[in-house]
Parts: sequence; structure tokens; C-alpha cells
Amino acid sequence: MDKLTSMNVFVRVAKAGSFAGAARDLGISRAMATKHIMQLESELNTRLFNRTTRNISLTEVGQSYLERCQQVLLDVEEMEAAVTHLQREPRGVLKISAPPVIGATQIAPALTEYLKGYPELSVEMMLKGGQVDLIDEGVDIAIYLGPISDTSLVARKLASSSLVVCASPDYLKEHGTPQDPEDLEDHSCLINWAIPPRNKWRFKGILGEREITVTGRMQANMGDPIRMAAVNGLGLVMLPKYIVGRDIEKGKLVPIMEDYAIAPLDIHAVYPHRKYLSAKVRSFVDFIQEWLPRQTGMTP
Repeated sequence: MDKLTSMNVFVRVAKAGSFAGAARDLGISRAMATKHIMQLESELNTRLFNRTTRNISLTEVGQSYLERCQQVLLDVEEMEAAVTHLQREPRGVLKISAPPVIGATQIAPALTEYLKGYPELSVEMMLKGGQVDLIDEGVDIAIYLGPISDTSLVARKLASSSLVVCASPDYLKEHGTPQDPEDLEDHSCLINWAIPPRNKWRFKGILGEREITVTGRMQANMGDPIRMAAVNGLGLVMLPKYIVGRDIEKGKLVPIMEDYAIAPLDIHAVYPHRKYLSAKVRSFVDFIQEWLPRQTGMTP
């Protein structure tokens, strides 16, 4: 059996947690997947998985071997991309991760338009709050909001979205309208963990920059839950305009403290650092960087 194929099967089994799941992903039979693993264990003279009637798990040696296999497969992929000059046309499967709200409302429509130009390309999209392990999860491109802390990744700015502080008319009628950042300390501020820093809102006025520590009755790792809470009168939110824009237009939310400047939220495309970038990654990043400002009114 081909060693690289067996290594790939091993990685898929480890990630899927079952021979059946890996076989489905690879389009082979369960028996063939099992045969590849048995061949590897025979060649290595060690057991890679602990097997029971219900599940499997990696042995200590298997965990170490998994890390090596992932790196070997990545090196082979890069070598093949270099030899073929990165492919002239995007093809294969493009795996993308994005935060749920911007993924569903902005990235998904962009993907629909992008795919029309590349019939040999398909997309797997994962909507997930927070940052992902691109290598471990096999993600080609991740969309990140805010600053990038991992210097091992390549980050390309796509656009910037303005942030808006707003609340429902009912909330403002009952609790009053904050006029200055310090007034927020007396209000319920609904917090979106996806926008760092987690519980601090920053403003810039004629007296300079101010950072206010806010608290409130609800927190979430994505914007939509607290947007709905704000619409229902539970407090103030600071959210990107692409999330609250329609509610503001319909009068469900009212912008406040508009005399103060708020640093916009930067949106990045992030991918593993590779010398030879595949055509599918390069072309989509180019596309989305042009598409977002044109279609959404975001700042380039």
C-alpha cells in the first residue's frame, strides 16, 4: 500500500474518531480504512489506536505519530503545489471558517458569487465563534474579527466595519440616554466576547481616548444574541454596523453617543504561512477583499 495514502487514512481516522467516519470522508470502505491502519501498525511494530467495541482512541505513540503525519502531509502538499506552480485555476475543496453572523450575512453571499466563476471548485464552510486551529482543523482560510494575536499566521485585512453603540427606544425611555462614556457605568451593557477586549469599550472625544469597563445582564461569544437582547430592551450594545444596521433603519435600535469616535472593527482573512499559496486561497482572498467594501459599504 502507498505509505502517504495510509498516513492520510490514519489522520482521517484520528480526526473522525472512527473507521466508518473516516471511510465516508475518503470515499472508501471501512474494511479498506482498517487495512491501511493495520498495515501502518505492522510496519511501525506498534499499536496506534486503542480499540473497544464502541470507540477508538489514540495511544500515546499514535498521538505523536499523528503530529508527524500532519506535518509530512502538509510538506507534500506544498511540494506538489510548487511543482505544479500552484495551479493556474482554483479547483478542489476550499475550507473556510468564519464567525456566525458575518459568515452567514456577508461571507456566504460572497462565496455564492465567487463559485460561479470556478466550476471545478467546491466550498466547505464552518460557522464558528472564536479562533480556530487552521492546521488541526484543515481550514484553508479563516475570517477573524479584530486584532490578530498569532504571529505564525498570515493575516490580510479585508475591510473595516464601523462600531455603533445603540439601544432600544424602550430602554432609553426607561433608563435615560448616556451622554458621555462614563455614563455607561450606570447602564446594562450587553457584551460581545468576539470583539476584544472582552468588557472594555473605547471612545475618542475632544478630551482624548477613554476606555470604559462595562458590565451588563448578558454576554455572548457572537453578536446576534446580544443584538436581539438589545432590541428587547435589556441594555446597550456596541456592535458592527453590519449587524445592527437593519434594526437602526427600522427604528428598533437607536444610535447614541455619536459625537464620540469608536475605532472600527477590522476584518481579516487568515491562513497558515506558506511559501507557495494555492490558487484557490489567493483568488478567494483577492475576491472577498474587493467584494466586501463594494457590496456592504465597509471601509477598504
